[in-house]
Amino acid sequence: MDNATILIVDDEPFNISLLRDVLKAEYRLVAARNGEQALKRALDQPRPDLILLDIMMPEMDGYAVCRRLLANPDTAVIPIIFITAMNDEHDETLGFELGAVDYITKPISPPIVRARVRTQLALAHARAELADQNLHLERLVRERTAELEITQDATIIAMTSMAETRDNETGNHIRRTQNYIRTLAIALRTDPAFAEHLDDSVIDLLYKSAPLHDIGKVGIPDRILLKPDRLNVEEFEIMKRHPGYGRAAIAKAEQLLGDNQSSFLRYARDIAYTHHEKWDGSGYPRGLAGDAIPLAGRLMAVADVYDALISQRVYKPAFTHEKSVEIIIAGSGSYFDPRIIATFVCIAEEFRGIAKAFSDTNVDTKDNVPLPV
Repeated sequence: MDNATILIVDDEPFNISLLRDVLKAEYRLVAARNGEQALKRALDQPRPDLILLDIMMPEMDGYAVCRRLLANPDTAVIPIIFITAMNDEHDETLGFELGAVDYITKPISPPIVRARVRTQLALAHARAELADQNLHLERLVRERTAELEITQDATIIAMTSMAETRDNETGNHIRRTQNYIRTLAIALRTDPAFAEHLDDSVIDLLYKSAPLHDIGKVGIPDRILLKPDRLNVEEFEIMKRHPGYGRAAIAKAEQLLGDNQSSFLRYARDIAYTHHEKWDGSGYPRGLAGDAIPLAGRLMAVADVYDALISQRVYKPAFTHEKSVEIIIAGSGSYFDPRIIATFVCIAEEFRGIAKAFSDTNVDTKDNVPLPV
C-alpha cells in the first residue's frame, strides 16, 4: 500500500536505523524508543497503518505494548509485527496469541521484512475495504427494510380504512383490540409454550394486523351488517361468511404484493379467518379445535370478545369489567385456549386500563360502571 505510515518501536537506535534504510523508499516512517512513546505515537495523525514492535525493551516490553494497543479501540485495528531476537517457539506462539499478525526474528533479512510488511499492509487494506462494504450493505439493508415497513404499514392502513367504512363498530374498538392483543402477546412470552412464537417482530405484526379482524364484513349486505336489531338464524348464517371473505381479500393482497405463506399479512389472514373459532371446535367457519387454531386467531378471540362484552350491543347491555372477565374465565377450555386465559387473568387490569384510555365516551370506568359504546 503506497504512502502507508509505519511505526517502528525499538529501544536500540541501530535497529531503528536499519529498518528505516530497508523501508524508507516505500513508506512514511515514525519511530518510538520505548513503550510509552509507542502508545502515544500510535494515536498520532495520520494513524500508523502498521507497527513493527520489538519485544525486549526496558520498563514496558513489546508484549505489554501489544496488549495496550489492542485493548484501545482507537489502535486495536492497527496490525502489529513483532521483530525480535527472541526466536523460541514459545515466544512466537505468545506473540500470535496476543494478536500480532506476524513475527520476524533478528537478524533481519531486508527482502523478508519488505515482503512481510507489504503482505500485511495489503491484508489490512483488504479488511478495511471489506468493513466499508459491510457498512454500506448494512445501510442498504436498513434503507430497504424501512421501505418495506412503510409498504407494509400503508397496505394495512389502506385495508383497515376500507374495513372501517363498512363496519358499524367504532374506531376506538379497533384501537382497543390492537392494544389488547399486543398486551396479551407480550405477557404470554413468559410462557415457554408461546415464547418462541412471540418475538418483537411478530408482536408488532399482530398489533398492526388486529384492525383487519373484521375486514370480511365488507362482503356482508347492508341489510344484515347495519341491521339495528338482533340477527335471525338465516341472517347470522350469512354473517358467519365474513371470516372467509376477509381471508380471501387478504390472500388477494398477498398475491398482488408477490408474497407467500411467510408474508407480513399472514397474521392478518389468520386473525380474520380464525378469530371466531373456539377451543372446543364449536366455532366457525371451519370448526377448528385446540392448537389447530392459529395462535393469532386465539389471541384475537380473547381481545374481540372482551371488547364486545364491555360494549353495548343491540342484543345486550354493556357489562362491567368484572363481569366480562368472569364470562371469559368461564369460557376457558371451551371458547378459549386455557393457557391464554391463565395469562389473561393476570393482566386483566391492563385490559381495563386500555378500555378506559380508548373509551368511546368520557365516562368513569369504576368497577360498577359499564363502558357504553
